[in-house]
Amino acid sequence: MKSITLLGILLAALGILALVYQGFSYTRQEKVLDIGPIHATADTQEHVPLPPIIGGLALTAGAVLLVIGAKRKA
Repeated sequence: MKSITLLGILLAALGILALVYQGFSYTRQEKVLDIGPIHATADTQEHVPLPPIIGGLALTAGAVLLVIGAKRKA
């Protein structure tokens, strides 16, 4: 498989995932209390949104690379 076709498949898959999930979440641990030997932490969940335009652009770029890869093969 050509590298341009592989890159097109990867970009298209990432674009579809970005459109479906519209962001990702992660958990962060932060210190709440720190007095001598007493320590208290809290887990906070953060969400990083991805605009749909990013997913659409990645999907479009992947489709274009797939078409270019198919034309070079023929």
